[in-house]
Parts: sequence; C-alpha cells; structure tokens
Amino acid sequence: MERQDFVNDKLSLIQETDGLTFGTDALLLAGYINGKFGRGCEFGSGSGIISMLLLTREKLAHATALEVQEKYADLTKRNAELNGLTERLSAVHTDLRDYKPPFEFDIIYSNPPYMKTDSGKKNVDDKKNIARHEVCGDIYDFCRAATRMLKFGGCFTAVYRTDRLVDMIDAMRTARLEPKRITFVHADTESEPSMALIEGKSGRRCGIKVTRPLIIYTDKSHREYTDDMKYIMENGSFPSGYKR
Repeated sequence: MERQDFVNDKLSLIQETDGLTFGTDALLLAGYINGKFGRGCEFGSGSGIISMLLLTREKLAHATALEVQEKYADLTKRNAELNGLTERLSAVHTDLRDYKPPFEFDIIYSNPPYMKTDSGKKNVDDKKNIARHEVCGDIYDFCRAATRMLKFGGCFTAVYRTDRLVDMIDAMRTARLEPKRITFVHADTESEPSMALIEGKSGRRCGIKVTRPLIIYTDKSHREYTDDMKYIMENGSFPSGYKR
C-alpha cells in the first residue's frame, strides 16, 4: 500500500497510496520559508517532505519532525534514510503538547489540522481523520507549544485554511507569536483564496506585511501555472516581492 515518487533532482518520497500525499500546501509552505536557520521543528511531519525540502534547499541545518501517529513518524524516518538525511533529520513519535525539546528552535513550521472535531465529514481512515481534524490538539495548542519551544525572536510559519484564519491569528497572538507576514493563495484570478501562508515571530512587536496574493494558475482551466508559481516550482522559494 505504498509507492515511491520522484519529487525533484534531490528527493524521492515514500507515500501511502491510501494516506495523505504530498500536495501544493506542503510545497508552498516550504517555499514560503526564506533565509537560513539552524535548528527547526516540524509539527505533524506526515511523510517528512516539508522538512526534507528545507534541508536539501539548505534553508535548515537540522530538523526535528514531531508526529503523533507512529506509522507516519516511522515513514518520516524511512524517507530520511532513503534520501541520506538521517544525520540532519530526527523523527520523533510524540504528542507535541507533551514534547520537551533538549534545546530551543530557531523556526517551527506546520501544516496543522484545519478542521474542528465537530465539523466536516469524518474520514473512515482514522489516519486521515487525525491529520485533518483537531483530534490531538487545536491551533491554540499548536501555537502554545511553538512559543514554549522557540527561542525569543524565533519564527513560526504555517499554512492554514482562510475560513479559520481568525482562529489562527488569535491563537498566535494569545501565545505571543506576533503575525509579521501573510500571503493569500488563489487557484486563479476568479477564485476566492483557498489558503493562507502566515509567518509570526516570538515576542516581537505588532506590524504585519500583507503581500500581493499568490495566483497559482493563469485561468480557470488550470492548465498553466502563473509566472510566480513557476518561479516557486523552479527555485523552491517565493519571488522577492513576497519576502519581508
């Protein structure tokens, strides 16, 4: 029930055929992070693709990948071995609400569960249900944990659904993670934003940059990427106009 996919010239990825697979949200989150960081931590690693993209693009020296589901924590470990990243990527099977790191992190990044436990259609596959619903902690838990593990001035970056963006911003500010940059993502020019990328800093003063929106496709047929999306696909980072 697994397959191995080619991601780019440096990465291959083992994925469950009936599980959560590598998607646009993960690609964009990895691209949205800019600069070079020492120690990073991923909340909810799944296959480990976001951490591996950051490591191979040299945006991160070492990654700790936290995953509450043992099967996915093992998958992250296997993908690290497959791509020669075992020295730089540590997979940890744990509940992030309980995890006590041996050091503070420079950056924490996450594609967190975006649906409340009482909303949306429940997936028969419990693995997907846990990944998509706030079964093992809500966004307030994620932000509190991020503050606890980040060094002062450290960075928290996430991708989230726009219909719950108010909850994300409130959770960040409640946890003293000040939102500093946000980008809305649209499938095309006629579509409402489907997701938002947001970056915050631990203990910083208020002041946020709202970038121009990212449009993925040139038209509603979704046959061709925009120039911005082509840049992200080719370079693994957003164009300079999206950076703070």
